[in-house]
Formats: sequence, structure tokens, C-alpha cells
Amino acid sequence: MRQGGIVDPFSSARGRLAEEAISTPASDWEQRYRRTVITSDTVATACVVAAIGNFFGARDAANWHEKWGILAFGTQLLVLGALAVSRAWAPAVLGQGAEEFRRLGRSLFTATVVLALGGIALTSRNIKLWIFVAVPAIALVTMTERYLLRLGLHKQRKEGRCLRPVLAAGSPATVRDLITRTRKFPHLGWRVDGVCTTDGRGHDGDQLDGVPVVGRLTDVAKHVHHDGYRVVAVTPDPHWTPDRLQRLAWNLEGSDAEMVVAPVLMEVAGPRLHVDAVLGIPLLRVSMPTFTGGRRAIKGVVDRVGAAVLLMLFAPLMAFVALLVLADSRGGAFYRQRRVGKDGREFTILKFRTMVSGAHGARAELADRNEGAGLLFKVRRDPRVTRVGAVLRRYSIDELPQLFNVLAGSMSLVGPRPPLPEECAAYDPDIRRRLLVKPGLTGLWQISGRSDLPWEEAVRLDLRYVEDWSLALDTVILWKTMRAVLHGQGAY
Repeated sequence: MRQGGIVDPFSSARGRLAEEAISTPASDWEQRYRRTVITSDTVATACVVAAIGNFFGARDAANWHEKWGILAFGTQLLVLGALAVSRAWAPAVLGQGAEEFRRLGRSLFTATVVLALGGIALTSRNIKLWIFVAVPAIALVTMTERYLLRLGLHKQRKEGRCLRPVLAAGSPATVRDLITRTRKFPHLGWRVDGVCTTDGRGHDGDQLDGVPVVGRLTDVAKHVHHDGYRVVAVTPDPHWTPDRLQRLAWNLEGSDAEMVVAPVLMEVAGPRLHVDAVLGIPLLRVSMPTFTGGRRAIKGVVDRVGAAVLLMLFAPLMAFVALLVLADSRGGAFYRQRRVGKDGREFTILKFRTMVSGAHGARAELADRNEGAGLLFKVRRDPRVTRVGAVLRRYSIDELPQLFNVLAGSMSLVGPRPPLPEECAAYDPDIRRRLLVKPGLTGLWQISGRSDLPWEEAVRLDLRYVEDWSLALDTVILWKTMRAVLHGQGAY
């Protein structure tokens, strides 16, 4: 397969993995995927090192072995060794979440530090090439390779393949929530195949949302050893005392199952959760959400610099779109609207005009066609939207002028959806927590369905962002926004 004119050496591996995953047990495909990743990392590292060594070493062929050969071999050995030591090939992190790329980055940073110290100790003059050229090139290639492999894996998971069989054990309500989430996000690789409850029954008799109830909570370990589940997901239930959880962990020893315990704080995750041992007792420590400080200052700098760069890049497109809007219908090219920002301060948001002039006054006439949930007003085939406006909305091009809001400091590149004043007037105290941070040009709502989201889900995502914000999460959201915009899903 070719991508941008470059042969993808991993396409055959992905295809072979996909075909064999159809009829093989989960443990088999997990090991096969791990071997594929290790082979791909090794080949990618070797190719980059060989290419750099040959290009620069060709100028000094007489001293190739002395100056370049040893450094090339040492660099490759250091990178692969760092990947192994940092457990960047652990099956638990491959194919999902940011931890895979975090460990990959940590491994390459470690290799860089060791390489630099080695160069200082050996007083090598050629070490800078491998530190500032080779390792960054290896990082770019391996991360791209990992991402391509992950795309292939996620495609199979959406088709019901390459999933880890899960035994969920807890109260029917919390288990049902877990089942719903695993079905909604199959790319995470979980499939609930069995359920254990306190009395061995579910809401539907011997089933719970179509998943068979295989036994009681006291029978979890027996079913794992007998049926070969790969994950035991323990959800909240009064049955689970510390002693019983510890005994379950002991009883699972010797199996291939991973025990996962869902905390009561279901919506708190990421950098705010820490596990500490105090007086021999494991405690889940939840740090306060960060609304000020150094990381927020960095976010502000990134917002303004990013907005300035994007405005320069999109300036020709924005000028062309403005002309199209003016030619399509009467009115200005831009639409200005009052929105509510951080701490409840109002500001004027900028967008390309996508509706006919006077559209806001005609909103009352469409009240009976409102498809939005909660406080949102949405009409899928809104007659007020112009022909050009429909295209702009589908691909979120109408949002580009909001980069001026980001540059001015009233908005952020990533954050909750900017609400209308009338929406804020109806907020209860919990929902008003959305106003603790700047609203965003994009956010979790943008990459999770946009206008197709129910009101409760949109609020939950915004509050989750407020509580669990991090620079890494912003990076992931910005990356996924590009894919969401290109697909145009949920935009109208």
C-alpha cells in the first residue's frame, strides 16, 4: 500500500494480522500483534539508522567503520533496549490509549540521554548527528508506524474481532453502564461476554442487556479459570469489601486474566488520580482540578501561537469563503453573536454567516421542529441555512473566524462548547462548572458526535474536560478533530 507516494512496509503485516484474528483466541492475536509491533519497531529503527549512516557516511567512506558504523549500531541498540526496559511492548498498552505513545516517547528520550552521555564520555564529535537527527527521525517513523498498526487493529475491533473477552462483576446498574460503554467504544478492545451479580440474576432474568449472567459474585474466579476470560472488570457493589477484593485477586493468580477495579469516581481520570500506599493501605488520591498555574500559562501561549499560525495558513481559504458567502445570499460575510466565556463573562463570537439575514428572529417559528435535547436548539434541515452555509457547517469551516477569538484570549483552541446567555441562565450549579475554563474552538463534544450528542452526554463530556484537563488531552483532541471534521459526522 502507498501513502503519499511512499510504500507502506507494514500493510502486509496488518492484513495478515486481520485475517488470522478472525478465528483465533484472544491470547493468540494479542501475542501476534505484539510480535508485529516489535518487528515493525526494529525494522523502522534499522531503516532510519541505515539511511542516515549511509547518507552521511558516504562522504567519508574510508573511515566508515570507525566513525559511523559503531555509532549507527550503538544508536539502534540503545533505542531497542530502551523500548524493552520501558515496557513499550507490553500487551496491556498496545493498541489503545495514550500510554502506548507515552512509553514510546519516554523510551526515545531515555535513549537520547544515554547517547548524549556516551558521546561526552567518548568525546565523539559525530554524536550530535545521532542525537538531533537520528533519534527524532526514529521517533517520527515509529510513531507513524504504531499509528498505522493501531488503525488496522481498531478497524477489526469495530467489526467484532480482536476483542478481549470480559467478565463484568458488580451491581446490575453499574455492569449495564460498562456494557453500554464497551459497545459504544469497541476500539478500546473490550467485549463483555459474561456477567456475575450478587444473586446471579440480571434485569432481564438470566441476561443483562443481552449478555448472559453466568453466576454470582462469589463464583467469579471459578468462571475465569473455566471459561478463559482475559479481563475481570469489577464494578461498584456493596459486596466488594477490601477482603473480598483481595481474595479475588489471589484466586485469579495463575490465570491469564487482568483484574480491573472501577472506582466510585467514574468521571475522574487521567492526571488527577494517584495510587498511594499509606500505612500499608492502598489509597486512591484525587488531586484538585487545575484552573491556574504553569500548565495553564503554557496552554495560553500555545493557544495564541497556534491561532496566529492557523490564521496565516488559512487566510487564503477564509478570504475565498467570505466571497462565497457574500455571493450566495444577502448580508455580511461574518456573523457575530454573544456567548458566555470563562467565569460567566460574555464576549462576541465570530463565525462565517451560514444562514439568511434575520434568521434569529425566525427561530420561534421553528420551535416545533427543534431536534436539540435539553437547552440546545437544533434543526437537522433548517430552512434558514444557505447553500454555502450547509457545506461550511458540514466541515466546520464556519468556525474558522473563532481563531480571532482565541488570539484575543476570550476562547481557547480546546475547551467546552461556548454557550448562549439564555442557556447559561437555565444552568444548575453543576453545569455552571463548564464556565471555570475558557470555551474552546473544539473539544470532547467535537470528536464525539457534535450535534448528534444528547444534551446530557454533551454536558458530561464538557465537565469531564474541565475536571481532567491536561496538555496531552488537548493534543489528542486536536488530532482527532481533524478526522471528525473530514468525516462531517454530526454537523448540521
